[in-house]
Amino acid sequence: MQFFIDLLTVSDSTLRLATPLLLACLAGLFSERAGIFDIGLEGKMLAAAFFSAAVAFVSGSVFLGLLAGIAASLALSLLHGLASITFRGNQLISGVAINFLAAGMTVLVAQSWFQQGGRTPSLFGGARFESLDLPFTNALAGLPFLGPIYAELISGHSILVYLALACVPASWWVLYRTRFGLRLRAVGEAPEAVDTAGISVVGLRYSAVMICGVLCGIAGAYMATALQAGFVKDMTAGRGYIALAALIFAKWRPWYALYSCLLFGFLQALALRPDLIEKYLGFHVQVQLLDALPYVLTVIILAGFVGKAIPPRAGGEPYVKER
Repeated sequence: MQFFIDLLTVSDSTLRLATPLLLACLAGLFSERAGIFDIGLEGKMLAAAFFSAAVAFVSGSVFLGLLAGIAASLALSLLHGLASITFRGNQLISGVAINFLAAGMTVLVAQSWFQQGGRTPSLFGGARFESLDLPFTNALAGLPFLGPIYAELISGHSILVYLALACVPASWWVLYRTRFGLRLRAVGEAPEAVDTAGISVVGLRYSAVMICGVLCGIAGAYMATALQAGFVKDMTAGRGYIALAALIFAKWRPWYALYSCLLFGFLQALALRPDLIEKYLGFHVQVQLLDALPYVLTVIILAGFVGKAIPPRAGGEPYVKER
């Protein structure tokens, strides 16, 4: 029974920690399916985390904070779109520049506004997303096995966790069951064919970049107003890069993105409970090693799967309209 309880605890942490990765992974999926590589996921999440926490603290409303985070992420997405779509610049350099800009700007503005060493004050009450109890939680809690699974694992998360999970089938439906999704995938494979059909390549790519911005904004806001109670310097801690690795591992498919992000989330959750490894496997593992596991897996995926996972053919290439 104790093993079941420990498994539920780790699974619950896995879901919470995988949520920002999943949102960022889906954000990159839309962008890269349209042919725009986006290394700037990290910077967008970081900017969204800061502005969502700052506005939520000042206004006392977490929903205003969420809107502010999405707006900040959209502004950086627009900047990336201008550089890579309108001016046909190098998409990788643009993404790296966004990461540097967000890393410096968030700390500078936070120190200027709050004078707390580059962080925001702690959030309380209506400035944070609270956990939600789903219907029948109390009624089912007493049932063996099913009750704890429903009460501890399925129920009790913030609304953004459920939104992230809902985004997976929604992304699959948009990409594979709508005309917009068909055109979006086509513009990442053969933009000249889309242009020949009289459809705006620029418009579709900007749409994908804006969707990416919204999802990154939600991911950043979740980290600062739900997963934690405020913004701290570099709080994304490489999650944008991990999301890119998960995207490659998932071969740019929404359902596979869910599974790969849960894997990374599980490794992060395991780092929070190193005692369980010693308890059930009988050997001690350094906490630092467990903390490094998601990043080690990121390097392994990038080294071993980049050649095998085939990205959209027009990815990373600016489109020049034939005259």
